[in-house]
Amino acid sequence: MLNSGSGLQMFNRLVWLLLCLVPMVSSSPHPAKAQRVVKKLTAECPMGYIDMSNGKCSALGLMSYTLRPAMDENCPSGWNPTGGGYCRKD
Repeated sequence: MLNSGSGLQMFNRLVWLLLCLVPMVSSSPHPAKAQRVVKKLTAECPMGYIDMSNGKCSALGLMSYTLRPAMDENCPSGWNPTGGGYCRKD
C-alpha cells in the first residue's frame, strides 16, 4: 500500500514536469497570422496602418495583413516590403 509520502513525491514530480514543459510549448514558433495591431518599429507605420501614438500601429479593423518584421533591408521570398520595418505576405 502507498503511504502519503510517496504520493506526495509523485505529485511533486508531476508538478515539476508540467512546469518544465509549459515554457517549451508556449515558446514554440507559431504560423504567421494576420495582425490588425503591430508594434511601431521605425518612425513610420507600415502601409495601410495608422500611428496610434502609443508605440503601436493599427489597421483600425478595416483590413488585416500578415506582417513580419524585416530582419534586414530585403524581405524574404513571398513577402513584400510595406515600410515601417515590416514585410507583408503575398
